[in-house]
Amino acid sequence: MPPTVAALALPDDLRTRLRMVCDVPDLVADDFTRPEVRKALAHTEVLISGWGCPAVDAGLLADAPRLSAVLHAAGSVKPVLAPAVWERGITVSSAALANAGPVADYTVAAIRLAAKRAFRLAADYRGGHHQDLTLSSRTGMLDRTVGIVGASKIGRLVLERLAGTGVRLLVHDPYLGPDEATELGAQSVSLDRLLTGSDIVSLHAPLLPETRHLLDERALGLLRDGAVLINTARGGLVDTDALLTHCADGRIDAVLDVTDPEPLPPGHPLLALPNVLVTPHIAGAMGSEVRLLGEFAVDEAERFASGKPLLGEVRAEDLPRIA
Repeated sequence: MPPTVAALALPDDLRTRLRMVCDVPDLVADDFTRPEVRKALAHTEVLISGWGCPAVDAGLLADAPRLSAVLHAAGSVKPVLAPAVWERGITVSSAALANAGPVADYTVAAIRLAAKRAFRLAADYRGGHHQDLTLSSRTGMLDRTVGIVGASKIGRLVLERLAGTGVRLLVHDPYLGPDEATELGAQSVSLDRLLTGSDIVSLHAPLLPETRHLLDERALGLLRDGAVLINTARGGLVDTDALLTHCADGRIDAVLDVTDPEPLPPGHPLLALPNVLVTPHIAGAMGSEVRLLGEFAVDEAERFASGKPLLGEVRAEDLPRIA
């Protein structure tokens, strides 16, 4: 990872912990071709990677014959690790679980603000229009239905955080059974049923070939008038052009932390709509929160050194259905 990332993810106290279980050279690198890096890789058994890590592919593995674990101090490993890593039997861990907490917190905050119609009302207020909705049944969390698309790590945390808040919870995930949904405080339903029955829909599914444009023109048309779509997962889950059509006439609102393309080009119509809030992919760990990712990786290093199971292990069979 770049030194700037390492400074946030692995501050001195975490590096001290790491040195208790590993021989850690004073080397942070984001270029595997440098001579001193290649020399270090020849003896490396554990690689801690993070944002900005170059591809860990067959070429890198040839320089690292002793490598037995990659501990990724970030979320998705798929953009970084080639299938050859698993083919060689190397243990892989991701800090996706640590990153899930900030995303879930951001999502729940967005849901609460969406229930208050805060984004649309703030835009109206900036434009000199003030609506007093204190007594309107259109605002507030109680008696609202929230639909969660994807019972991922983040989706499950969102459900846990919303339990007991007075909202009805629907969830759609092809890998989630009705009993497990009930344990999460939600009702398992089809995607169409979720879209037609929810006041607020939050996306937490991985972007896979079969989920690209999961919310296309037809699916977006199922959302009830006044619904709010929240996307903190992947921009490609939503057909951007279709979303623009449904938001431009004010029929639905949207909170988008991810877009397709990302970032949106300057002047994109979505950026100007008063009922759409677009943030620059900030829901996950950032700033001081990046430490959570490094802390998880160090915890995993301690578990690996003592022969304990890794909490964030990513197996080859998991790859087809994770982000």
